[in-house]
Amino acid sequence: MLGGIVSVQFGAAIAVTLIPSVGVGGSVLMRLAFATAILLVAARPRLRGHSRAAWLRVVAFGVVLGLMNASFYGALSHLPIGVAVTVEFLGPLVLAAVLSRRFRDLAAILAAGVGVVLISEAFSVPLASLSWLGLALAMSAGAFWAAYIVLSGKVGESFPRLDGLALAMSVATLVVLPLGVSSVPTWSTIDLGKGLGIALLSSVVPYSLELMALRRLSAQVFGILLSLEPAVAALAGMLVLGQFLHPLQLAGMALVVTASVIVLGLGATTKPPPEV
Repeated sequence: MLGGIVSVQFGAAIAVTLIPSVGVGGSVLMRLAFATAILLVAARPRLRGHSRAAWLRVVAFGVVLGLMNASFYGALSHLPIGVAVTVEFLGPLVLAAVLSRRFRDLAAILAAGVGVVLISEAFSVPLASLSWLGLALAMSAGAFWAAYIVLSGKVGESFPRLDGLALAMSVATLVVLPLGVSSVPTWSTIDLGKGLGIALLSSVVPYSLELMALRRLSAQVFGILLSLEPAVAALAGMLVLGQFLHPLQLAGMALVVTASVIVLGLGATTKPPPEV
């Protein structure tokens, strides 16, 4: 599980270095296209024998998957990776708290909201200087992540093994194609190498590791480990990109991590689905 978390966040850090070269659209297209190709070869999904409802679910899943990735990569172009991931993390947190309906979880979400305000630097810089677009994109990515969690369970019920994920990734690639197709002629060999690395680190490797982890971990342990996502993102930003967070931002991140441990870990009854 820890290997999957580290892989995802360092893949995102590499994506930050790719965005200036091929743009947000090109970066997300490259990542999804490579990951889709690998998954299609590995899963070899069957196209026949599925109901109309199953196809509607997988298409909706793919659309959400594409928009989630596009929003998150857009946020990375405006915010430090640790900030983007922390704000995005509100999506699954709010979903888990709403589904649980426990007062403790709702209180934890309020604490996480305060943490997001702190990490956004709203108290330390003029409001006009805040990256409102970056924050909006990160929040959108979080909302799509919550939708992804709901749809992933439904797709998993309709398709065996990784068939549904491979098909949804194909749809996601088509969704982001208009955003990145114009950048294709500018892709260099170095860009393609980074894109392949991102696809492996952000999709193929963590999917495989999380699949094995889910067979061995309880819901509580899985949720607590998943709560380390923002902290690992900040570490990846520091080591790969030289992005350092201020003490107030670190305090905000601590609030979000603590809230996620409470909501996703302590008292959890189901295993939260992995992220993409």
